[in-house]
Amino acid sequence: MRTYVQRRVARVGGARRLLLLGLVGLMAIHQPGCTATAMRGGEGTDNPDLDRPAMSVTLDRDDITYLVADYLKTLEASAFWQGTINNAAQPPIVAIWPIQNATTQHLDDQLLTLLSSIETALVNTNRVRVVDRASQDALIRELGVQAGAAYDPQTAQRFGRQLGAQYLFTGKVTSVDERLNNLRRVQYSLFLQVLELETGQIRFQNEVTRSKAVKG
Repeated sequence: MRTYVQRRVARVGGARRLLLLGLVGLMAIHQPGCTATAMRGGEGTDNPDLDRPAMSVTLDRDDITYLVADYLKTLEASAFWQGTINNAAQPPIVAIWPIQNATTQHLDDQLLTLLSSIETALVNTNRVRVVDRASQDALIRELGVQAGAAYDPQTAQRFGRQLGAQYLFTGKVTSVDERLNNLRRVQYSLFLQVLELETGQIRFQNEVTRSKAVKG
């Protein structure tokens, strides 16, 4: 059955008809069930666990937090950290080379978040001095290095020397994507190593993994 407004639209024409059609559209927008509902989540809200469920198989902030925390835990327990870093006369200067995206996914935003998380985690150890990311980014652009570029020893050593860094963190994110029937699983790996720029030696390296899956 047609509504009163719809019957009125049928009886008139021209400009008045366009006006009434607009009115019908507005009424439809404001009908119950047609509007989106926004909510706020996180600590201190009514939805503290909003960020916990996975929305897709793409890396999210929870995955990145896990990968960085697990890597740092192993790093701090390593012989390199316990012997060289903790026993240094003063905290050594470290820099972070762009993390390479070795997956088939578009992860630019995730890699920026990953770099920031690594930087924050290293700063909070109070055992190393981390070169400011803005300074690193400016020098990377000056050297003509693309975001997420593969590690290049000669360019990286020049990069480290100009920043006054003694150690360089470099690495990549890889993934294995599998499907079986209606299940898709993606296994991510964060591989990071610490290079001593003076000698080019690898002083520490570790790989941390995280899996995501979706049905349907």
